[in-house]
Amino acid sequence: MPASSFLTPFEDALAGAGDLGRALIGRDRVRLAVTGLSRAGKTVFLTSLVANLLAAGQGARTLPAVEAAVGGRLRGARIVPAETQSTPRFDASGHLLALASDPPRWPERTEDLSTLEIALEIEPRSFLGKARGMLAGNRSVTLELLDYPGEWLLDLPMLNQSYADWSRETLARLRRGRRAQAAAAFLAFVDALPAGAPAEESLARQGFSLYRDALRTCRDTLGFRFLQPGRALNPGPRGEAPLLWFFPLPERVTGELAPLLRRRHEAYLDDQRSSFFDPFFRRFHRQAVLVDALGALHAGEEAFDDTAAALAAVAASLRGGLGLFDLLTGQGVRRVGFAATKADHVPSRSRDALLGLLGDLVGRDPAGPLDATTSVHAIAAIRCTEDDVATLEGRPVSVVRGVLMEGGVMRKVYPGEVPLRRPDAAFWEHAFFEMPVFQPPRLDGAGRAGIPHLGLDALLAQLIGDLL
Repeated sequence: MPASSFLTPFEDALAGAGDLGRALIGRDRVRLAVTGLSRAGKTVFLTSLVANLLAAGQGARTLPAVEAAVGGRLRGARIVPAETQSTPRFDASGHLLALASDPPRWPERTEDLSTLEIALEIEPRSFLGKARGMLAGNRSVTLELLDYPGEWLLDLPMLNQSYADWSRETLARLRRGRRAQAAAAFLAFVDALPAGAPAEESLARQGFSLYRDALRTCRDTLGFRFLQPGRALNPGPRGEAPLLWFFPLPERVTGELAPLLRRRHEAYLDDQRSSFFDPFFRRFHRQAVLVDALGALHAGEEAFDDTAAALAAVAASLRGGLGLFDLLTGQGVRRVGFAATKADHVPSRSRDALLGLLGDLVGRDPAGPLDATTSVHAIAAIRCTEDDVATLEGRPVSVVRGVLMEGGVMRKVYPGEVPLRRPDAAFWEHAFFEMPVFQPPRLDGAGRAGIPHLGLDALLAQLIGDLL
């Protein structure tokens, strides 16, 4: 990762030695970060993951692929009590209560970093492990989870860009298609700036405000996802700071305003490295990236192409960047799982197509020996529907059946066809894709029986199964 240059070799070596020491005494720590393009369902994913792990620890067969990876040796799971951490705690119990309410409701999305630790008790497999277990008990694996805002994920491609390059690419995107209308006020502002624009605070603040409004409209109204910088949309707990007050400038603007915005752009990236990528992101071993590919199909051609561009940029950043010293110290992300969420919104026959579509968007460039490996998955962290059949224009079609959030009525839904790869122009000429909001199934408030899902276990097994 680009952030690695901001950590000293000593810090990396110390962290690696700590991980190795814990492993030798049967007290391993596995770190899994979870994020996704905005509104892909991170909170729901983590809530389901926690509930199903806890249920599996009580003997329920909620995660069969994980159980197989562990060899049937999982003997218990519990949430590790909080101590003196300064990072907010993921509120798994509160989110489970929302799902158990009458009627059930979806948990609120999180706007900040949060963490949670789950202690997994695993019966030793090797002779050495069994001998150690006779003295110290079963092996304990602490699964540390990190939830961070999806908007910040799009800062990763920025880390290797100069301010001039970022400005040129961002303005080019803003001038295309429906983005241009959403950003009309901002574009009028920057196009009217004189070449010798002064470094006036009021001018910088006005430009940032107009730029942020354009990003919000692109996200909330148009369904676009390739929006930078992430903290312009989600500043986090520290709120809005002066280093955020920058925006893309045309190359012709060469006055004192340009170096001011360039310095803020550089300060922003340095701050993201030092406050997030180094102390949090880089200390995690595995990364899950959630993508609402079906929602992008529903939003139309431009929103889909934007999601595809964002995903390709993120995949390129996550796939590469490990160095030889990273391999020696065990630091940095080694495996990345990209997951198309809400797979229960399409019938089973369409899920292979959804998997193919995501694979096409992520790309299948072979990883080098020092690169993170990637995989693609189609999942529903909480399954809300069942497969069914309906008649459409006199012929039977595969549909899904579920309870709608609006009105609380059971309905059969024909979502439309999922393309196997990025759609061509002919697809959009007759594009139809329906994405209703289904009601979650009513659950036990303590999550003791787990949560019904699709493919969550396979994703977890791929990401962390080898570490268990």
